[in-house]
Amino acid sequence: MGNSLDIAIAGAGPAGRAAALYLTRAEHRVTIFERFDQPKPVGSGLILQPTGLTVLADLGLLDDILALGSRIDRLHGADARTGRTVLDVRYDAQRGGRFGLAVHRAALFGVLFRAARRQAITIETGIELKTLETGERATLICGNGRRIGSFDLVVDASGSRSKLRRCVTNPGEPRSLAYGAFWASLGWRGEGFDEHALLQRYDKASVMIGVLPIGRPEPGAGKMAAFFWSLKPADAECVWAAGLDAWKARLAGLWPACAAFTDQIDSFDQLSLARYGHHTMKTPAGRRLAVIGDAAHSTSPQLGQGANMALLDAAALNYALIGTDRIDTALGAYVGARRWHVRVFQALSLVLTPFYQSDSIVMPFVRDRLVATLAKVPPAPQFLASMVTGTVLNPFKPIGLAEALWPDRFGG
Repeated sequence: MGNSLDIAIAGAGPAGRAAALYLTRAEHRVTIFERFDQPKPVGSGLILQPTGLTVLADLGLLDDILALGSRIDRLHGADARTGRTVLDVRYDAQRGGRFGLAVHRAALFGVLFRAARRQAITIETGIELKTLETGERATLICGNGRRIGSFDLVVDASGSRSKLRRCVTNPGEPRSLAYGAFWASLGWRGEGFDEHALLQRYDKASVMIGVLPIGRPEPGAGKMAAFFWSLKPADAECVWAAGLDAWKARLAGLWPACAAFTDQIDSFDQLSLARYGHHTMKTPAGRRLAVIGDAAHSTSPQLGQGANMALLDAAALNYALIGTDRIDTALGAYVGARRWHVRVFQALSLVLTPFYQSDSIVMPFVRDRLVATLAKVPPAPQFLASMVTGTVLNPFKPIGLAEALWPDRFGG
């Protein structure tokens, strides 16, 4: 786009900051509006897949995040009672030297925050956005009635609880999923655990315990792990009432080695209760409005694609704007570039989640016996790797990116 635009971005999370970096680099005038008084990361850990890492490489931030994260080569899950392997996904099942990078959310936040500060991107905090008015330009309207603007374009990166997305035709609302999880960020204890793998234990589909090495939250800090245990948010009160020792004893009975992590938990206050919902916008754009990240598509973390999809959205919007001088044409190109990749992974997540988080007896039975066996037979290992890496469909070409070249050695 030849003209420099005035662009408002709602939300200072990974999607919003990545979009701000891209659009500032394209010489647009960008302001981020954040509802919290102090922007901060939310959650414990995540895996940056080759998709998200490619976007960070495009932004010149790959070395920064590699220095903090933990390389992941494998996802392994076993039945807690029998020890039978029921999930074994290896990145090297595909050619190309791909890997995942597990990071503390604070690490990703910090890398993007420091990059935004270097670019002197304006951020206004304590701004609760309710809606917007559009015409020749767009005006933001706060919950207290304050009007902000006008802007050529508004980018909604305000997450799954977005209010701005209601300005799009048929936005829909997230459907709450039955299962959420307790999460904690703890010190890494390596004995008996693979520092390059996400390890999980299952009791049917109603309990999933996981340990993910997530590297360092910031330069110079100690190595950490994300520890999680799935449960229905509605059952959390019962867990709290039974007490911490009872909860630890239950986990130790299913996975004795995880005591290395639960022993670090002295209070339920160290645990965050995450709730999940599923939602896919048919058209994540409206008049002078683009919707990206969890505001456009949210789901369970089972496939671990949330932050990666958000980063791809930010890149797609940037390159769509570069490709034309008309905002409405650019928004149409953005929607088209992301449509099938988003829909395929949203569908895969919806189908697969009940095999790992549900009350079903049949699904985990099928998972443990049929699926685990078939997953060893080609081309299943390659397909599973492509699901995890986010490359079942090529997400790069439609948005104008080339996948980063993965070196044989790992930096960091």
